[in-house]
Amino acid sequence: MLYSVEGSPVPVSVVVASMLQFMLAATFLALALAVHTHGARAQRAAEAVVTGKGLAVDVLARHRIKFAESVAELMFPVSIAVVLAVLGVLGLAGAGAGRILSWIVAGILMTAGGLVTGSQVFAVRVVVAAFRKSSDPAVRALDGRAVAEAAERAFPGWLRPVIVIRFVLTTLGSLAVIVLLATPGASAYFGGPGFG
Repeated sequence: MLYSVEGSPVPVSVVVASMLQFMLAATFLALALAVHTHGARAQRAAEAVVTGKGLAVDVLARHRIKFAESVAELMFPVSIAVVLAVLGVLGLAGAGAGRILSWIVAGILMTAGGLVTGSQVFAVRVVVAAFRKSSDPAVRALDGRAVAEAAERAFPGWLRPVIVIRFVLTTLGSLAVIVLLATPGASAYFGGPGFG
């Protein structure tokens, strides 16, 4: 059994909630690393498919499709990872503010984060749909699946499973964090009322 700084045992519900937060943080870091190291190559692979069909390379940008991110853009998932890790530590330490912030962050991740990570799970469909909606007939005829799959092949093989795991942790895992931190054991540990 884990013990807090004060010597009180940490309830299993709090330990599991913190572990879910740590695992989700790890997926955000892993994906940021993969995009940082392989994103430019994936972008070039997608652009090669587009230009191979005689279209301008800016077709992807015009349709908001990109597989590479700037360093500034990568700071967002890294920041999310840091916040989740801090919340996990605060939960294990029994900090009431960490519990409340965990509920808030989990709620945001479950909704807004679920939409964003869901679009990454279904990246092929997103690219196909973007091309179908184009006002340019040449773009509508472009094989979105081929573009997305070319980019996907440029990333490491472990990327796809981690994207799916992150989606599950962002949605169901965040819901579990909310429920786990609302249990009577967690309420007693944090010294305040919960939902249980």
